[in-house]
Amino acid sequence: MFIHKILQRYKFISNKLLSSAIIINFGITKPTTMNIKTRLDRIKATLPEGVELVAVSKFHPAERLQEAYDAGQRIFGESRPQEMAAKYEVLPKDICWHMIGHLQTNKVKYIAPFVSMISSVDSERLVEEIEKQAAKNNRVIDILLEVHVAQEETKSGWVKEELDAYLASGALQKMEHVRVRGVMTIASNTDDESVVRSDFQRIREIFEEFKPTFGNEFDTLSIGMSDDYPIALDYGSTMVRIGTAIFGAREY
Repeated sequence: MFIHKILQRYKFISNKLLSSAIIINFGITKPTTMNIKTRLDRIKATLPEGVELVAVSKFHPAERLQEAYDAGQRIFGESRPQEMAAKYEVLPKDICWHMIGHLQTNKVKYIAPFVSMISSVDSERLVEEIEKQAAKNNRVIDILLEVHVAQEETKSGWVKEELDAYLASGALQKMEHVRVRGVMTIASNTDDESVVRSDFQRIREIFEEFKPTFGNEFDTLSIGMSDDYPIALDYGSTMVRIGTAIFGAREY
């Protein structure tokens, strides 16, 4: 058991170093098309069949997203509605745009006409606004319920008990322009792999618990980022969100 824990710890640290190595070896200041393509190819080679890659492109210029697009990437994640809308205007229209950051209700209108998925739905008010704006645009918008399982209080997301009460009311299930596809969480920011694994185990349990409520379309478990996605795969992640390991350091 002791040896097993050491090996697991080594694996965790190695994954972090590998992620950093990709960034260091291929440069982070002005990545070329080949650099971004190479990074994408390396990451995709580590993903099991059926796991979707969201390229987290927030704060990066449209030119870099175009490079990733030319390398075959089609799903991009943004955290600011106005930035997403601006990039939507100048980039290919077959891109699937995912809103991955905290979303204010008064900003939903900026992305409702085109967003593919809103991954950070964390309140009843936000659900209602998405329903309203989707109806105005004659669309059904896919969403993920963000659930708070991390140890940090600063992490956003539903508290499980509050989400249980909301689902029990049946209000979400009656909405016609919102489709709940799954859950999302961000694990605790720690080097302690056991804590990260505990977070992912908990969200996996919640995912399985909610499945009967939403049926076959509830198929997305969005967990795992650049540093911890190999661990997330152990817990059945179907969607990983990776930014720095693809695009390099962000330009704020």
